Amino acid sequence: MKTFTVPTREEVTPSNQAIFDNLTKALGFVPNLYATLAYSNNGLGRYLAFQNAKSTLSNKEKEAVNLIVSQVNGCAYCLSAHTVIGKMNGFTDDQLLDIRRGKAENTKLNALVKLAESITENRGRVEPALVDNFFAQGYNRENLVDLILQVSDKTAMNYLHNLTQVPVDFPPAPPLEKESIASLN
Repeated sequence: MKTFTVPTREEVTPSNQAIFDNLTKALGFVPNLYATLAYSNNGLGRYLAFQNAKSTLSNKEKEAVNLIVSQVNGCAYCLSAHTVIGKMNGFTDDQLLDIRRGKAENTKLNALVKLAESITENRGRVEPALVDNFFAQGYNRENLVDLILQVSDKTAMNYLHNLTQVPVDFPPAPPLEKESIASLN
């Protein structure tokens, strides 16, 4: 398989160079996975517009979705990035690990995490009880559509990294400890 390198500013189109400049101003750097999108003349701008579009989900809810989807899809890059961003949105280290395990203490957030996990694992074919619980916790149809869009956003980036394996430029996410057999019985 061809090895993917992260394109530099000089290696991308002028329109992507402008986006690199904006990302550097906003974040202090261009994350490697965003830079990889710049292999496509339109990919980076199109993705950022999609990612930054308005949503009924809060930033904290979006980060919970990003974490569980990245865990299911086994994306080291996105797990690392969203662990950092999750902390910036108020999650503790333990809460971040719990979300990656598919659970949250808050019942509303737990319903969101469980449904996002199942959507990802089952390619949208989920148990009706998970959808019913999602609605019972106060979410509505608009939230459901926004949840599916968030899953698709993160899945695309998970797949991009899993295929390209560009270097992770965030502190590595801690590994999940394996639960002992005794605790499962």
